[in-house]
Amino acid sequence: MIISRNEWKLTDGGIEIASRGKRSVREALLSKFVERIVSGALPEGSTLPNEADLTDQFGVSRTTLREAMQYLSAIGLIRSRTRAGTTVLPRENWNYLDPLVLDVMLSLGGDESFYTSLIDARHLLEPAAAEHAATKATAKQLARIAQAFEDMVDANARDNEEWSRADLEFHTAIINASGNWVFRQFASAIRAALLASFRLTNRASQSHEQAIQKHQDVLEAIRVRDPVAARKAMETLIGVARAEITDALRKNKGSR
Repeated sequence: MIISRNEWKLTDGGIEIASRGKRSVREALLSKFVERIVSGALPEGSTLPNEADLTDQFGVSRTTLREAMQYLSAIGLIRSRTRAGTTVLPRENWNYLDPLVLDVMLSLGGDESFYTSLIDARHLLEPAAAEHAATKATAKQLARIAQAFEDMVDANARDNEEWSRADLEFHTAIINASGNWVFRQFASAIRAALLASFRLTNRASQSHEQAIQKHQDVLEAIRVRDPVAARKAMETLIGVARAEITDALRKNKGSR
């Protein structure tokens, strides 16, 4: 299939997927491959069709296809070898924090290991961040934490988007107030994943009032500059989140 410079289109078996310019074709092609790999349609260990078949299937140039393959290789989804072809790598090689992988993972609902790994990381990071914030937060940073908390109170219910976004801002503000740039970069990298986990847990069983109290315990410990209490309060809050994640995933499984 020959595509002129002004007629870039991406097709999948003849069905048009994207046609808004060369860049969108590349993005759509990448998204299609990532979706197929993450969903299991292209399972781990499977071999992709050869280059000629793929360019014919998607109606793209070899240059566009090769650029897509290079990106997929860079984020650990595939490996290309001479004579062996291109194979899908095991999940432990994948960069889950790559925006494309993360978007597809979240659109598919994630899996249990995705959310439990996230909560494990939060359990290690956030109590330490709260402890540091209690001693290092500036007046402006304290005000930002407090404002996020007030936004949670104003949301009135846990099962709405306003609560989830305020919850995200509360935890992000504490991490930013820790003064640790590694913590800040980590929070920025997993922001979308955090929001997805809050949306999941905020539909779980804990009441709005109980959630408010546990967040307030963290806020007050930071506000009075008590690092030990701040760490303990955050550990309690993450412990509740772990229980809610487990409960929400169990309910999701039962509804399928």
